[in-house]
Amino acid sequence: MANIRVREAAEYLGVSKSFLDKARCYGTNGPAFMRFGKAVVYSTEELDRWARTCTVANDNKQSGAEAA
Repeated sequence: MANIRVREAAEYLGVSKSFLDKARCYGTNGPAFMRFGKAVVYSTEELDRWARTCTVANDNKQSGAEAA
């Protein structure tokens, strides 16, 4: 398990640093993080766990008639 900073965590997940900053600031559904003074770090184990919760089986929003 490695601990990485925000920019590295964003690259690891393939999201923007801004997304992680906003998720922390607003308390939205973002990955768990640790704060040491002003430093924010993410555990790669927690990032992987969070990413698994974002798995979608099917995101097709079209109805059967529209898809045909």
